[in-house]
Amino acid sequence: MPSLPEGASGEGPLVLPTHASTVTAEDLRDRLVAAVGAIEIDAGEVESVGQAVLQLLLAARNEAASSDRPFAIVNPSRAFVDRVRACGLAASLGLVEEEFTA
Repeated sequence: MPSLPEGASGEGPLVLPTHASTVTAEDLRDRLVAAVGAIEIDAGEVESVGQAVLQLLLAARNEAASSDRPFAIVNPSRAFVDRVRACGLAASLGLVEEEFTA
């Protein structure tokens, strides 16, 4: 089963895999549940992202907000941004649209 390449120890960002799909969603869920403090997601290597992963990211952002913990998606790839925009989730995931116009 594919796993996320970094962030297992709770240090540094959780790095999304190249193909963030249902197959990788369970591992991401486990890492998000185990995360302590601020949650930072590195989406820089993402070439495709599926519904299950987007749902987990939304749930994690909402949970972080309800417990006053920082949540950020950093270094989003063009593919990640395009998919999030296509789903109408940029604001819900905290992505600032102006940063990704090009």
